[in-house]
Amino acid sequence: MSSWSVVVPAKRLAVAKTRLRPLTGAPGGDHGALVLALLGDTVAAALACPRVGSVVVVTDEPAAADLVQGLGARTVPDRPDRGLNPALEHGAGLAGGAAVAALSSDLPALRPDELAAALTAAEARAGGRGRCFVADWQGTGTTLLTAVGTALRPRFGRGSAQEHRGDGAVPLTGAWPGLLRDVDDPADLRAALELGAGPRTTSLVRRSPTLAVTLGAAR
Repeated sequence: MSSWSVVVPAKRLAVAKTRLRPLTGAPGGDHGALVLALLGDTVAAALACPRVGSVVVVTDEPAAADLVQGLGARTVPDRPDRGLNPALEHGAGLAGGAAVAALSSDLPALRPDELAAALTAAEARAGGRGRCFVADWQGTGTTLLTAVGTALRPRFGRGSAQEHRGDGAVPLTGAWPGLLRDVDDPADLRAALELGAGPRTTSLVRRSPTLAVTLGAAR
C-alpha cells in the first residue's frame, strides 16, 4: 500500500471561483473568505486521509499559503505561471514518490475515507502503474487524477473527464459523494452543505446571514 502525494492547486483570490461572485458580492459576503474555506476543508480532509503521506499546494496566494501551511501542508510557488495544468505538473514533480494525485481545491464535503477508497481503487486498477481519474457529479469535469509509476499528465479544464479518458486514464466510480461535489456556483455550494461540508465552510456560511439565507442554510 503506497503512501500518496497529493497536489492541490490554489489560484490567487482575485481570480478564483468567479462564478460564486454573484453570491459573495452581496452585502455580508466575503469572496476571499469563502474561497479559503473551501480550500481549507479540502486540504484538511486530504491530510487526514490515511493513504496520504503529504499534501503539496501550488499557489502564489499568500493567504492560501498561510492557511494550508498551518494545517500541515507544504506549499510551492507556481513558478511556471502558465495555468492550472502546468502548475499541477510542477507540483507533482516536486512532490516526489511513485504515487501522485491531483485533487481539486473546492471539495468542502470531502471525507478522508472517500479519498482513501478512491486512491486504493486507483492503485488496484493501475496494477502498480498507470493513471486513473474521478469525474465530478456532472460527469464532465475531474476532481481527482492519479498516477502510479508514470507521469501525471493533467488535462483539467472544460470537458476534462473526456480529455483524461482520451489520454488513457481509467475512470473510477464509487460511493464518494463528497469527492464528486466540487463547488463552482451557488447551487453546488448548497449541495455540498447538504452533504455535510467541513467546519470552515459551514461556519462561514452560518456566520453570514446573507449567505445563510441565500443558500437556505440559516440556523
